[in-house]
Amino acid sequence: MDNLTRLQNIVGEQLGIEPFLVKPEADFGKELGADSLDQVELVMAFEEEFELDIEDSIAGQIATVQDALNYIEGNWSS
Repeated sequence: MDNLTRLQNIVGEQLGIEPFLVKPEADFGKELGADSLDQVELVMAFEEEFELDIEDSIAGQIATVQDALNYIEGNWSS
């Protein structure tokens, strides 16, 4: 399973939506309906699934599914 599919599954489960609706360009808050608590829980789920630590300062900048994917795959530039 690729990283995008893993992210789609996590977001779908956390937000109660179908994973196929989770597109890379989707904004967690604006398009997927995640509130601030949901976004914190998503970051924690990403950390657990991908075995990494996302600093708070960076977590606050992750707005879209693509942002999360870029960070996970080491392509993050703040």
